[in-house]
Formats: sequence, structure tokens, C-alpha cells
Amino acid sequence: MLRRVPWAGWVVQAVYRLWQPRFSVGVVGIVLDPTGERVLLVEHLFHPQRPWGLPGGWIARDEDPARTAEREILEETGLRVRAVRPVLALRSPQLRRHLDLVYLCQPEDGPQPIRLSHELLGYRWAPLDALPPLVAFHERAIETLRAEHVGAKTQEQGG
Repeated sequence: MLRRVPWAGWVVQAVYRLWQPRFSVGVVGIVLDPTGERVLLVEHLFHPQRPWGLPGGWIARDEDPARTAEREILEETGLRVRAVRPVLALRSPQLRRHLDLVYLCQPEDGPQPIRLSHELLGYRWAPLDALPPLVAFHERAIETLRAEHVGAKTQEQGG
């Protein structure tokens, strides 16, 4: 039937999309210093209970998630970064239809001044082993990255 009426396939897909679950998507970036020992944390104005966290924001319509991480970090801190790879993806336990993504991001070469957006109060480079209280998802993202680094070091040492 689809060979005779190819547009019928598009109709079926359109009808299916009406009942397909819709999700909002948030993307944050883990930016490490050149030594890989410290992570960039920003102090969020709109998160009074746990203000420190990773830079990031909402994905725009038709935007690639990696580009979202790069754009949000640029908008919030003025840093130009490249999203290297995804680190973690989780459905939010608080919001039924929300997905959170984390990307490991690498700053572009050369020193860059940090210029904070109006939604941030401050920033700091925090040692990975001495982080302030973060929202659970940000803690889990950094812990996932830290576990990957430990696993890579163990493999390098022949373990």
C-alpha cells in the first residue's frame, strides 16, 4: 500500500506523534581545567537551596544537544568550549517529562576571561574531590566522570 500511496506513511507518522510522549530537555556541561583536577561551577541565582552547579540550560527547538551545551556555557560564562562527548543522560525524578543530558566540554585554546550572565552570581574552579553541595543530578554527573577517570587510570596501570 505504501508503494501506491507513499504519503500515507507520513500521515501515520503524524498521527502517531500526536500520542508520542513529549519531553523537555536540559543540557549541562562539565568543563575541567587544563589539569583535569578542577571543574567549573557557577552560582545560580534561581537555585537558592543549592546554588552551585554546572553551567547549562534548555535545549532549543531543533538544536543539537552538544550545541546546546556549547551555547549555554558561552551565554552564561563567556567561555568558548567544544562538547567532546556525552557523559550521562537521565530522566528527571522530579519532572515526569524531563530529560537531563551532560556533556564533557573542553575550552578552546588560550586563556579566556569569564563574563557571567545576569542569571549567575559567581563562579569558581572547584577540586573534584572537594565540591560544595550540588543538586543530585550534577553530583551524579561529576561522579560518573570521576569513575570513568579512575577506570581509565586502572587500565593504564594494567589492572
